[in-house]
Amino acid sequence: MIHRKFDQNKDMEACHRIWREVAWIENKEHEKAMDIFLEGSRVLIGELNGNAEALAVSTPGWVRYLENDIPLSAVCGVTTSYAGRKRGLAGKLTAELIALDVAEGAYIAGLGIFDQGYYDKLGFGTGPYETIIGFDPASLDLNVSPPPPLRLTKDDWKLVHRSRLERMRVHGNTSLSREEITRAEMQWSKNGFGLGYMDIDNELLSHHFWCGSAEGEHGPYVIFWMCYRNYFQLLELLGLIKNLGDQIHLVKLNEPAAIQIQDLLKTPFRNQRKTEKSKYEAINRTMAYWQIRICNLEKCLEKTVLHGDTVTFNLELKDPIENYLEQDAPWQGISGSYIVTLGHESHAKRGHDRSLPLLESSVGAFSRMWIGARPPTGLCVTDDLAGPEELIRELDRILRLPSPRIDWEY
Repeated sequence: MIHRKFDQNKDMEACHRIWREVAWIENKEHEKAMDIFLEGSRVLIGELNGNAEALAVSTPGWVRYLENDIPLSAVCGVTTSYAGRKRGLAGKLTAELIALDVAEGAYIAGLGIFDQGYYDKLGFGTGPYETIIGFDPASLDLNVSPPPPLRLTKDDWKLVHRSRLERMRVHGNTSLSREEITRAEMQWSKNGFGLGYMDIDNELLSHHFWCGSAEGEHGPYVIFWMCYRNYFQLLELLGLIKNLGDQIHLVKLNEPAAIQIQDLLKTPFRNQRKTEKSKYEAINRTMAYWQIRICNLEKCLEKTVLHGDTVTFNLELKDPIENYLEQDAPWQGISGSYIVTLGHESHAKRGHDRSLPLLESSVGAFSRMWIGARPPTGLCVTDDLAGPEELIRELDRILRLPSPRIDWEY
């Protein structure tokens, strides 16, 4: 297997073929969107017998950790052709891609998963459950009368991207910096449209949502994202969605952080029973579909500000990504022994102090604990985390974090 940088003139046709084979694109319009997407990304190609048979794609961004932003390598796609399966292409390409991004300043890496388990081999740990909710917009119980909105089209991608970057963000929220990503996402959505509002100076889009086309006259609609700077603006957007209820019977969206949409619905259980197994079934489902891993422990902990009594311990960290990296890769994972302090001032340094308790962990389990996906006590049961009971209780106390919410899928 040969892995190398993407060459647009040489590789584009093969990349189209690979994405058609995995059903990520279906037509020429999708190919144009893919081309835009790759313009905003780092792409590595995996070759077999002189042919491009796999590609791995990442783009830079940030993850909000409480009040701080952590530089992110967002792995946006790892795909292998029919001819390249079971050759180790995907794992090696992803590892090398992350190594290059870390060498350029990424502190963490994240990705979406096709199923549980595969990317654990590269040190990733699963995030918390995200809630996907579907409801009849007419059932929204809101005392909001939103003014007439601005209609947004795919040509408004610059305005939309800036609005996404400047939205209100909470713990775990992701932002991707390259505007080509938003442009491609809007291009991919068949007959997609948006509604929103400009700010008081009529220069920036203050809040909006982007929606996929209806499957039929009465929906369902899928809201791909909502961006707002405060919760009143969120209520205005929900008011716009309610106004669709004269015709549309079902809208689906990812539930916003800190909000339970059920609080805003009339008779939600009655509607679930009435619509069960229908095209317009009201749903409330959860799934954990994204993963994250720390790539620079020292820098991540410098950005970690916690409240409570300081906890200091030895950390023995195992990082399986080193098994997938070439010897000349610019980064070799973060396995090793550390002395870690968590508190108002957090830090990690290489070494071992015999007077301190020892926490043993995989990178994936430690990353889940650090970001607040699961508490340490739970990770000791279901993941690769172990330490003295008293230390685990102390970590439970200091790592009382809001549930991280991705908010921008990639």
